[in-house]
Amino acid sequence: MQRANRDDREEEIEAAAYRLLEEHGFAGAGMQAIARAARASNETLYRWYGDKTGLFRALIMRNASLPCAALEQAHGRGERGLAVLRVVGPVLLTMLLSDRAMALNRAAAADDTGELGRTLAEAGRQACAPKFGRVMQEAQATGELARSRDGCDVLPRDLAELWLTLLVGDLQMRRVTGAIPPLTAEEIGLRNARALDDLSRLYPPADADPPA
Repeated sequence: MQRANRDDREEEIEAAAYRLLEEHGFAGAGMQAIARAARASNETLYRWYGDKTGLFRALIMRNASLPCAALEQAHGRGERGLAVLRVVGPVLLTMLLSDRAMALNRAAAADDTGELGRTLAEAGRQACAPKFGRVMQEAQATGELARSRDGCDVLPRDLAELWLTLLVGDLQMRRVTGAIPPLTAEEIGLRNARALDDLSRLYPPADADPPA
């Protein structure tokens, strides 16, 4: 099967998996049911994904790839430092709060093996944080953020963790429990802008005016 055709079939299979996950939960989204819903053979699903856990791992990895792709595209356009995060932040937050992400979080909670939860962690902050750390290093190199504060070095990874905390906060928990509705694109953009403003105020470069 040609790569383009396989990509199309994978999208159809994964869309069917999300539908069944939404309708029947993780326990009811079995390989045979997904194959029927996607009009694919059982053999195809097992050959491509191995088993149910492998299929849901693929869903997690595809979903988590969106902000990484946006980061690479921003770098490809020559953007560096905080300019990258102005683009990537909304993509990241949109992905984390999407219906698909909520479905995957619920699936991980229902997975008795714990493997999906580990995959979520590995594909989430553990995978993205080093890349965001390099972006923070760029921001320090271009004079957008402080290299040191109170006589101590400011580590790029700490800046990345702080930005992620400012950006995401407890929104994922509130979304997955139904406490809040999906955020609009405008709300997500404002949230990212506020997170970057707070980060810049907390760690201004040495020659900047002190925060008010």
